Amino acid sequence: MTENSTPYLQNGAVTATNADEPLVRVEHLGKSFGDHIVLKDIDFSVRQGDVTCIIGPSGSGKSTLLRCINLFEQPTSGRILFHGENVTAARKANLLRRRVGMVFQSFNLFNNLNVLHNCTLGPRKVLKLKRAEAEALALKYLRVVGMDAFVNAKPRQLSGGQKQRVAIARALCMNPEVLLFDEPTSALDPEMVGEVLATMKTLAEQGLTMLVVTHEMGFARDVANHVVFMDGGVIVEEGSPEQMFTSPRQERTKAFLSRS
Repeated sequence: MTENSTPYLQNGAVTATNADEPLVRVEHLGKSFGDHIVLKDIDFSVRQGDVTCIIGPSGSGKSTLLRCINLFEQPTSGRILFHGENVTAARKANLLRRRVGMVFQSFNLFNNLNVLHNCTLGPRKVLKLKRAEAEALALKYLRVVGMDAFVNAKPRQLSGGQKQRVAIARALCMNPEVLLFDEPTSALDPEMVGEVLATMKTLAEQGLTMLVVTHEMGFARDVANHVVFMDGGVIVEEGSPEQMFTSPRQERTKAFLSRS
């Protein structure tokens, strides 16, 4: 795979590594802040093309887990494997983030830059693309998320849903092999949630590997192929959406889903 190749959609077909080999493998991951233990012995894997939704109550460690996978937080114990290589060391963070993108709940757009420049900054600075190449890539993904008509707009001129769709396009411009979503709809007004979830569903249908922390149970049930339930810093239960939503095995999972 070349540095600037698109790993998840080529001429309408998913390009594959070995489907039996996890793209991301988390092994015995732990994270503490001082004496406060946030994550305990986390184990799970993500394969190419998976849409994995992580659900659970607030404070269960879901967002911290995502931040550890992308090395925004350094794990206290355990390791993260990417294509079978241990990438847990802090010195590998920048290399990992070129292949594992992230979409934040608060958008994190640069308010002084217009939509197009928000999307071209990373490809030009990190991937070293020429301006014309970066702009062509940005326009491609802005079309995918339905925001190509807003290339000259500043973030303050956009709704929350539009900002989040630009943030998704910006992440896609880095050609990630995996895209992490940290509660991407939690900062949105209810009427704007649907447009972002529809964009994410489209990307899932195109084969993008996604790891999504979400409170949107409908999305997890209808779009994911794997659901992980966390509580108290541990994985309580995981399985297919059908199993998790119709016949969860653990009482804690049943209690959570009954209130969702």
